[in-house]
Amino acid sequence: MSEYSLTNMQKQQVLDKTRYYIEKANHLLDLDLADISVKFDLKGKSSGMFVVKQNKYYIRYNEMIFSAYYDDSLINTVAHEVAHYVVYSMHGLRKVKPHGAEWKHVMSVFEVKPEVTSDYDVTHIPLSQQRRFEYSCACKSHQLTTTRHNKVQKRKAIYSCRMCRQPLKFVTD
Repeated sequence: MSEYSLTNMQKQQVLDKTRYYIEKANHLLDLDLADISVKFDLKGKSSGMFVVKQNKYYIRYNEMIFSAYYDDSLINTVAHEVAHYVVYSMHGLRKVKPHGAEWKHVMSVFEVKPEVTSDYDVTHIPLSQQRRFEYSCACKSHQLTTTRHNKVQKRKAIYSCRMCRQPLKFVTD
């Protein structure tokens, strides 16, 4: 077992806390949400992620960050991701902003401060990071992750600059 892993008991506590927030939402918001699948496979600098793919949804947690900031993650990260699940269940994906008023309302129901991102110092944790690729537009240079770069190369996505609104072009090596 690595220095940055969770015990089985800690994983069960995370699952229990996830269930707790779902039950709280069901009770206080008059919902009937089912338990959600949870994975401890998230890598990189995010501590949690609510995922919707092909009408299936689940929550991913970053075991390494959880192990380093367990008590805080158990409350804040779990509430954050369950709030996304609640908002998705009530409004769908396209009708609301990810951290908009609806999400903030659910966080207030959970009595947890609605922080958009965690403020954990992860410099001491050996997290994997994606390679970056240089892209440019009319006004500046951009760094896209491997994931986004691959989507562009496979013609599955086009990214644009927020400033000049021009499509980003790959700067070849």
